[in-house]
Amino acid sequence: MDEAALKLVQQMLTQQGPALELYARQWCHAPEDVVQEALLRLAEQRPIPDRPVAWLYRAVRRGALSAARGDARRQRHETAAALPAEWFECDVGLGLDAEVATAALEELPLAEREVVVTRLWGELSFQEIGDLVGCSSSAAQRRYVAALAALRERFGVRCSATKDCPKS
Repeated sequence: MDEAALKLVQQMLTQQGPALELYARQWCHAPEDVVQEALLRLAEQRPIPDRPVAWLYRAVRRGALSAARGDARRQRHETAAALPAEWFECDVGLGLDAEVATAALEELPLAEREVVVTRLWGELSFQEIGDLVGCSSSAAQRRYVAALAALRERFGVRCSATKDCPKS
């Protein structure tokens, strides 16, 4: 940033800073950030605008509206993420209650739950799961078997002779 741009930014911040923040506050929750970004963009302009105050108000307005759209988008995503995920179909004819099964899955340690979800729903191999979570394929398989054992215990289900049952 050259000396003239620095001087202009200091002058605009002193003279217009509070008014620009008030102006931006109409649209967004972080007007200070919007004003700061606009001042930095002003310093980068070559040539410096003829009417820097008007340029700043236009830049602050655009930045505040953009920030408001981002806030709204983030809030929609956070709201959607906060909704309980349905990991099971409600009526699959197995007598398994979807809410109870979801709760049981959520009680598993994250490392085990991640392996179960990626194995059953993602249909990943244990090698792919190991690469994904940063462990060996055998460690991924051990986590999977441990998770299934915990789920079986939770539901009082005995393990039949399948490939997912631990050997006694």
